[in-house]
Amino acid sequence: MGSSGEPSSARRHVGELVKKFRAQADLTQKDLADRLLMSESLVGAYERAERIPTTAFLVDADAVLGAQGVLRSCVELMEEEKYSPKFLNWKRTESDATSISAYECMLIPGLLQTSAYARAVYDTRVPVCEADEIERLVQGRLERQDVLDRRPKAIVSYVVEESVFQRPIGGDQVLKQQLLHVLESVRTRNHVTMQVMPTQRSAHAGLMGSLKLLSTREGRNLGYAEGQGGDTLISKPEEVNQLINLFGALRAQALTPWDSVELIERMAAKL
Repeated sequence: MGSSGEPSSARRHVGELVKKFRAQADLTQKDLADRLLMSESLVGAYERAERIPTTAFLVDADAVLGAQGVLRSCVELMEEEKYSPKFLNWKRTESDATSISAYECMLIPGLLQTSAYARAVYDTRVPVCEADEIERLVQGRLERQDVLDRRPKAIVSYVVEESVFQRPIGGDQVLKQQLLHVLESVRTRNHVTMQVMPTQRSAHAGLMGSLKLLSTREGRNLGYAEGQGGDTLISKPEEVNQLINLFGALRAQALTPWDSVELIERMAAKL
């Protein structure tokens, strides 16, 4: 969004392109919506630049409207609307990573969040986000989750503090649905592992905060650290190796995946 709160010129440009190719294909907004299995109002919102077009929409609309790659080429442009510059580099690397790992001490990992949980997280953010900004952030977070079901599959491993599964972000029902979603994710995806770090563990390797790791197909390892003062993309091999060793220690200190699932089940049953 621009400083005036109006949609950016990039978003308006993409909306006009969608409208142009739709008109050239002699389709109404409803026609396009029907072909893409979405609502007519959402197509209109994309064309008016009220919403940021999703990656899936741009790819599918490009094919349906015969745009010959023009709309598909706007994917990266719209990604820049959804993510901070540092995180955009991480997201683009994450989408093709061979392995993704994270230790979380405050929130459910973003790739496993429900829309209601993600929205509740941004609702409580300080400084306060406007409604359209929250929608943009939630949309960006949910789109990232496509990485869990792409082929070839990435190995995804999480260690999460027990207290995270007890913090009622959004209320008890939002939390319960979130816990059930985590359970379904690990049960239906054999490449996703969740381990809980018990609150009663007197000390462990993650007391300095959350961390993220990934490995690329070329064998490159990257780290990402989030904090109140800003986010940091870590690429120096010696620094990343330290984080890899730290994550290995965390996995050894946490509950096993099977014991973790049982604990999450018990916590969900109490809500």
